[in-house]
Amino acid sequence: MELPAPAEDILNELGLNPVISAAGTTTAYGGSRLRPEVMDAMNRASNTMVNIDALNAAAGKVLAQYSGAEAGLVTSGAAGGLVLQAAAVIAGTDPIKMNKLPDTDGMKNEIIIHRSHRFPYDQCYLSVGAKFVEIGDGRRCNEWELEGAFTENTAAAAYLFSPFITRRSIPFPRFCEISHANGIPVIVDAASYIPPRSNLKQYIAQGADLVIYSGGKGVRGPQGTGILCGKADLIEAAYANASPHQFIGRGLKVSKEEIIGLVKALEIFVNEDEDAENERYKRMCSKVVDALVEIPGLSVKVVHDRYDYLIPMAQIGFTDEWNGVSRDTIWEELANSDPVIYLGNIGGPDELLVDPFNLTDSELEVVIERLHNKLVG
Repeated sequence: MELPAPAEDILNELGLNPVISAAGTTTAYGGSRLRPEVMDAMNRASNTMVNIDALNAAAGKVLAQYSGAEAGLVTSGAAGGLVLQAAAVIAGTDPIKMNKLPDTDGMKNEIIIHRSHRFPYDQCYLSVGAKFVEIGDGRRCNEWELEGAFTENTAAAAYLFSPFITRRSIPFPRFCEISHANGIPVIVDAASYIPPRSNLKQYIAQGADLVIYSGGKGVRGPQGTGILCGKADLIEAAYANASPHQFIGRGLKVSKEEIIGLVKALEIFVNEDEDAENERYKRMCSKVVDALVEIPGLSVKVVHDRYDYLIPMAQIGFTDEWNGVSRDTIWEELANSDPVIYLGNIGGPDELLVDPFNLTDSELEVVIERLHNKLVG
């Protein structure tokens, strides 16, 4: 997979150059490479008029089919989906309440959340007027803390699936069981947690009432889309608050082209050979390991698990014997070089990652050469 020359031309006209992203599907570095089939579907949809309510309903059926949920909705990215989750559980389909948002005075507006699950995007919940009730101490959480958090104002219990965070919390099936026993829906942010493709159905099967995934990232659909799936009544409420309707989600518009593009991307995604895909990633990462493993002071290996490293990645660990420049210096120098190279740095404080998801074979060779020069120089 190579970057088409016309894409470089377009960037050059703006005085920009492409970057090399070995940091995964990070939005700030361009997200992921849009599938050619999706580009074609969006182009054809762009010159077709359609009733947006009807289109959303049809697309929602596809999302429900592939997620195992009762219903689905295409949202304006995963962040837009979080806003609509909160609006759905707080205001429902009541136009009086919907019209008041973000003023939630007199409404059930509390969302229970693990303290360890607080993250930059939880502001999306707060933007609707939600108030957080935190449980746990940031490192662990007991079931009795969840039990004690429910009040007459509880609207939902939120759960985050994210690398290096999820294992600190109450196990998800038990979290759902306790919440449902108290009559409270569970809303989930799993934006970056597919692949593996099994996660697309797993959280609904385990009891989630609403789940949001990114429509870009691993699915490689339009970067500005999200996949919201869950109970039919909550999806109805989310859509009532969303564009094209004139309530708090009106600014979270999703175009007809993006809706159709996401449906096409999801259809391709769920039918791809994940084992073959991971084998290709492993081969790419093994090249990184082979090139760097003998450098003194480094621990270089391929990592892949279902919690933190969702696809095979090359992990570069800096041990106590490392005598070179710091991890952060290496990251900064590559990010300010020509071409710009972004490495993954969301893991531990003593590691860098080469995530192969967005790398072409030729870009991988550049990353390896530049890394080697920095690490031995």
